[in-house]
Amino acid sequence: MRLKGDAWAAYFRDFQHSAFRLELLPQYLVEPEHDSFAAFLAGEPMPEGHNADWHATIRANTTAGKIMSRVHVVTQPLSDYLRFEFQWGYVGNAGAGEDIRILDLSRTPDPGLPDTDFWLFDEKAVVAMLYEDDGTQIGRELLDVDPAEFIRYRDLALAAAVPFSDYRPDDQRP
Repeated sequence: MRLKGDAWAAYFRDFQHSAFRLELLPQYLVEPEHDSFAAFLAGEPMPEGHNADWHATIRANTTAGKIMSRVHVVTQPLSDYLRFEFQWGYVGNAGAGEDIRILDLSRTPDPGLPDTDFWLFDEKAVVAMLYEDDGTQIGRELLDVDPAEFIRYRDLALAAAVPFSDYRPDDQRP
């Protein structure tokens, strides 16, 4: 089943314990980020209140004792989009309470992850995030699968990744 609008938003409102995201792409082209990404590339400062609604969602969930986490799998050199996502996205998300980790395949072997981005909600619902080769989002699909394999992927990714706050790309190492 394809998820849009309120049906998709309900997963972030209604999950009970945990929401985990595995990100595999070096670039995501999603409509709401086009202007922000262009501003970042132009060297403009991040606007006040950037991603405020998403940060409020993270805060509400983590304040309620729920876990929101993600692992982004990267290789170096980092793409412009990843630099944008780290600076304009992850810093604020982490500050709002999301546990963000980075798995750098330039430094660590692939622990056996899938080739599909996904969200895993409460170790029950798996939503595949669907993208074109260039990172253009084309949809989200609730999968009718046993979540055990995706729980295993989550655990492998978390075990191999480092906390976002500790990650330094090679071009930013002292």
